[in-house]
Amino acid sequence: MRAVVQRVESAKVSVSDRSVSEIGKGAVVFLGIEEGDGKPDAQYLVDKIVHLRIFEDESGKMNLSLLDVDGEMLVVSQFTLLGDCRNGRRPSFTQAEKPGLARPLYDYFLSLMKMKVRVAVEGEFQAMMKVHLVNDGPVTMLLDSKKLF
Repeated sequence: MRAVVQRVESAKVSVSDRSVSEIGKGAVVFLGIEEGDGKPDAQYLVDKIVHLRIFEDESGKMNLSLLDVDGEMLVVSQFTLLGDCRNGRRPSFTQAEKPGLARPLYDYFLSLMKMKVRVAVEGEFQAMMKVHLVNDGPVTMLLDSKKLF
């Protein structure tokens, strides 16, 4: 399971000009589910994300977590995070989990996040979304449940 975590001032998702969800200060998580991922992968990433110290303290140091700042969370499914671009010019998505298997794990990830964060909302699974965000910093972190990076 892969995640791109971006610290934001605000973010929102729309689908076909319809507003789906919106947050204030917090983080946007773009989540890609890989073939063979399971609940332990989701548990690892949720715990890692909510405790990542990516928010600044009073001294300007990144010393505070999403929980410390009572930040909000927007989770966006993004299978393209599993795109393999090493060969040729067209990404291969063979490592991305099939939607029917990915959806329950995505829902599980979101349910865990909702237990930890005061506001945790989502985009629309398997939809063509417009994600609008104000990146704060910018601060962007890459995470992989198998610790590949």
